[in-house]
Amino acid sequence: MSYPSRAADSQRAFRFLYESAYADLLKFVQRRTDPANAEDVVAETFLIVWRRFQEVPGNQDDARAWIFGIARNLLLNARRSEQRQQALGVRLAEASMESQSDSHADLVSSRVDLSRAWALLSEVHQETLGLSVFENLAAPQAALVVGISPVAFRLRLTRARRALRLLLEHSPRNAYATPTTTLSEKASTP
Repeated sequence: MSYPSRAADSQRAFRFLYESAYADLLKFVQRRTDPANAEDVVAETFLIVWRRFQEVPGNQDDARAWIFGIARNLLLNARRSEQRQQALGVRLAEASMESQSDSHADLVSSRVDLSRAWALLSEVHQETLGLSVFENLAAPQAALVVGISPVAFRLRLTRARRALRLLLEHSPRNAYATPTTTLSEKASTP
């Protein structure tokens, strides 16, 4: 009778998958929702993984991305049902403007600029950068999470990086750092 042995193997495989992905998945979810709800979302994610265990990809990285995709879909469903319009990106802490030294002032200023630029990015760009930078997923795995092809994800990542770079280059701090010439100055120059 091979059925009990298959069940034991499935339980062992699920336990290994759970133990290897739980901590990263919890961090992933905590960055995208209220930390008080994060463990519930992760628990529901693994319940779905258990129910659909035959669909888990064989490759460890692909399985991890598949699990992240399930969690992402749960978060999106929760957002739709609660009609929240909050971003899926990483919540950056607002930095205090009070500084004690020049190097600290530069760091604070950079964090404030990044926070402002991040808030101006679209949800798609935030999610794309978050998967690539904060979750450290390669394009094929991140594409699985989002449900698009790896080529489409790479294109989306390029556009998100460009958008963030443009926002950072045009931040108020950078606007004062580089000298600019006015139209009248350009017109009067031979």
